[in-house]
Amino acid sequence: MTAPTRQIKFGAILTGVGGPGAHGTWKEPEIPGNASVDVHWYIEQARRAEAAKFDHIFIVDSQFITPDSPPHYLNRLEPLTLLSAIAVATKNIGLVGTLTTSYNEPFNVARRLASLDLISGGRAGWNVVTSGDEGTAGNYSKEEHFDYDTRYGRALEHVRVVQGLWDSYEDDAFPRDRESGVFFDPSKQHKLNHRGEYFQVVGPLNLERSPQGQPVIFQAGDSEQGRDLGGAIGEGIFTHAASFESGQQFYADIKQRAVKFGRNPDGILIVPGVFIVVGDTDAEAREKENEIHLSNQDFTKSLAQFGRSFGWHDFSQYDLDAPFPELTDDLGAKSFKTQSDRIRSYAKENGLSLRETVLHFTKPHLSPFVGTPETVANELARWFEGRALDGYNVSFRTPSEFDLFASTVLPILQERGLFRTDYEATTLRGNLGLPIPENRHTAERRKAGELAGATVS
Repeated sequence: MTAPTRQIKFGAILTGVGGPGAHGTWKEPEIPGNASVDVHWYIEQARRAEAAKFDHIFIVDSQFITPDSPPHYLNRLEPLTLLSAIAVATKNIGLVGTLTTSYNEPFNVARRLASLDLISGGRAGWNVVTSGDEGTAGNYSKEEHFDYDTRYGRALEHVRVVQGLWDSYEDDAFPRDRESGVFFDPSKQHKLNHRGEYFQVVGPLNLERSPQGQPVIFQAGDSEQGRDLGGAIGEGIFTHAASFESGQQFYADIKQRAVKFGRNPDGILIVPGVFIVVGDTDAEAREKENEIHLSNQDFTKSLAQFGRSFGWHDFSQYDLDAPFPELTDDLGAKSFKTQSDRIRSYAKENGLSLRETVLHFTKPHLSPFVGTPETVANELARWFEGRALDGYNVSFRTPSEFDLFASTVLPILQERGLFRTDYEATTLRGNLGLPIPENRHTAERRKAGELAGATVS
């Protein structure tokens, strides 16, 4: 048998009226002012992506806001409630939602995601996050946010517990045989009886497995702890690749970490977030990109948003044109530590003022995926074939921009055999080319049987 041809995976990030760096999106005539809380708008976008044969839609989330948060963050629907509604309005596209391991209990997460997986016929995915916003603690009756190591320690154990709960029932636990009167085989139900450092969960979960076995685990994190977590449990890695070369380095690093944890590196897909703009000429596309960036420029908002990496520290109190301020080590230590450390180091090494630092880290970066359909297709193919990634989580300014991409760029990739012309399966795992995890109890039973057979022979 020959291995299946490797193809690009595509996900669509849906951020309604505009996420970070896109404060002006809500002004677009195509975007309803209430898009972020309008389930019909989301369903329309999901159907668009499904018609284009995308693998999944991606719903980001957070648990804390300030008046300076992006428009979409200020007023948006809870991911799994939203995705459950989308599930009954779609047939093939994957449904990936963000849930934090820091402020949720494993049993609730396992049940909610398993419910989405059954409702959708096996199309659920979980974007595992640890919550970087320190203010989140105050929304959950806690005095302070978990420190970095605790957050990632909890995350690993949390995911392992959830996966254990998803295996509470073996696949043939419910015969539902009316003639014999047997609805349920109790020997195929299993308690978890987990007692760990952070969680104690007895189980079992009161839900059977879906056609894909378990929801697909997505994860994002660029720190050492984040990369290790991705290597240990991730099946889809959401990241940002600043360049082709850095993408290749990240790709190789995550795959190596997977091997370190005893996993098949082909069982992890690297799918960074990218912004795509298509035009009749390369110059026209770049002009469109520039207009989009200009519409989002607001230094006051950028300055406020800049503080998020430091626990929403107020940088407006400093002289903008003085050297970047000396900050205490605790600022950002429990928040987005990797980014806050990077900002500090860069500002100091380059002798930047606060204004220059803010501009550097909040300025729009030119996307490599801008140009004519041929230009964009060539670049998407180059990164994919060069093993800088396995696919893309894409953002578009408007639905019409998505339609332009789908009608002009995707046919080029399809002609080259780099993207599907139809879905291969009805489950997210099936379309991503990921294996169905064998139920651990079934696996133990099978291995015991094989061992007994070998002993007899």
